[in-house]
Amino acid sequence: MHLHTVTRIALAALVLAIVTAACAATSPRGAFVHDVIDGDTLIIVINHRREHVRLLGIDTPETKHPTKPIECFGPEAAAYLDSLLPTGTPVVAVRDVEARDHFGRLLLHLFLPSSTGRGEIHVNAALVRGGFARLLSIPPNHAFADALGAALVEARTARRGLWGACTQ
Repeated sequence: MHLHTVTRIALAALVLAIVTAACAATSPRGAFVHDVIDGDTLIIVINHRREHVRLLGIDTPETKHPTKPIECFGPEAAAYLDSLLPTGTPVVAVRDVEARDHFGRLLLHLFLPSSTGRGEIHVNAALVRGGFARLLSIPPNHAFADALGAALVEARTARRGLWGACTQ
């Protein structure tokens, strides 16, 4: 492995650790999934309140947009998120710089415990890695950009999900 690649991986791991540690004190661990709306939008219960959430750093094909048709691989993205986060699933919510978008939705990265008990699963990156989402970086929210970028390269190279099923 090239030194530049090792350095970028180490830097991404350091950013992940810092952001997770910084947000852990302000992000209640008692959050859980209430409902999945589409591939990148859901409702969670956090601090005993239902909150609409928009997953940061990603964009999935549309399924419920009021003025756009259902897009290629949109239903699959929504079904995948629903299978990953069924109602009642506990999640760890991690904010970036901006807390909410112009619709009032919380802007979050979500994590859940891995099935192996080793580490956590970054839901946003799992959607990208599976080919269910593209990247959507809106400044100033750039936490986990390197991890999401690496997941995108992996999905596109393997032609997973929308990268193999949809014409761009």
